[in-house]
Amino acid sequence: MNTIKGEIVAIRSSGSICLVKINVNNSIITSILLKNDRDSFIKISNNVTVLFKEAAVIIATGIAENTSLQNSFTGPIIELNKGLILSTLTVKTTLGNISSIINTNAVEQLKLSLNTPVTALIKSNEIMLSI
Repeated sequence: MNTIKGEIVAIRSSGSICLVKINVNNSIITSILLKNDRDSFIKISNNVTVLFKEAAVIIATGIAENTSLQNSFTGPIIELNKGLILSTLTVKTTLGNISSIINTNAVEQLKLSLNTPVTALIKSNEIMLSI
């Protein structure tokens, strides 16, 4: 599980859905949440923990332009462990280190290795928040 600390800087609501923007090391990460009574901590200026699964991190090479994904962070691969079916990798980004699990075929097709510059993409609905 990727875990990063940040501060809520913006909230936009419509019905039971909230779009929350969190500042992490001067970079913005966006989360879409369903409102419930347990989310009273979702307030501007509150510090939160941003969580997302390694399997929710999509890896792209080159510049990932023109996508609907709002969470896009670039950096070099600093760790790569290839398995027979799945591989784990860590990307050094402005948010901090982001870990991803992808299939080994993708690692080979993208020609990924240590220090390869990549873009880590995370869908907003995959981002969880806690205090």
